[in-house]
Amino acid sequence: MKTFFGIGSGSEFGKIVAMDRFDNGRSLSPIRQAEAYWTALLGGDSVPMRSQIDPRGLEKILEYTFILERIAPGLARFRLAGSHLNALAGMEVRGMPLTAFFQPDDRAGVKDALEQVFAAPAAAELGLISGGIMGRARMQARMILLPLKGDLGDVSRVLGVMVADGTIGKTPRRFSISDTRVKPVADFQTPSPVAPQPVQGFAEDEGEFKRPANHLRLVVSRDD
Repeated sequence: MKTFFGIGSGSEFGKIVAMDRFDNGRSLSPIRQAEAYWTALLGGDSVPMRSQIDPRGLEKILEYTFILERIAPGLARFRLAGSHLNALAGMEVRGMPLTAFFQPDDRAGVKDALEQVFAAPAAAELGLISGGIMGRARMQARMILLPLKGDLGDVSRVLGVMVADGTIGKTPRRFSISDTRVKPVADFQTPSPVAPQPVQGFAEDEGEFKRPANHLRLVVSRDD
């Protein structure tokens, strides 16, 4: 069963951003779908509220989606998680820290990325690799972390998506970070319209008109 989000209450829930507006989700990965959904909820230079996230708007990617709650600088735990993450962990991940999905040597890296998401705020995208051992093939994955405001108006929640490619095999899966991309929220804002500039083309520079020094003068002749 994929549905895991609880429907909240409040004025923000009057509007649902449906994934159908993003080409029905057929040509976009779950990572890009979540990013597009979150970007559509941005208001001015403010990140969306947690209460604005509606499962009906994310129904095509619920199995990959999760919600994090900040519990300390650089630390966050799963409040909700889809079936794909539970399968990777081999257990229910609700209540577990996000770092549980990472190798010990990579946990400092994910803490740093999380702190940038909360403090900047910013969106972070991570490339992940899980090494292969007996009973488990090498696996690649990607994760995106998108900041949200909590009930108090502080950036203390994350809308996330994690997608792993390949056979899960023996669990739990632990990942190393192959690359990290952090993008400030301000970079997602729609740029303000730019006033049109004059077309140069064949136009000449405008200058002050000056009467030539040797100009013609009208002479009036009067008969005596």
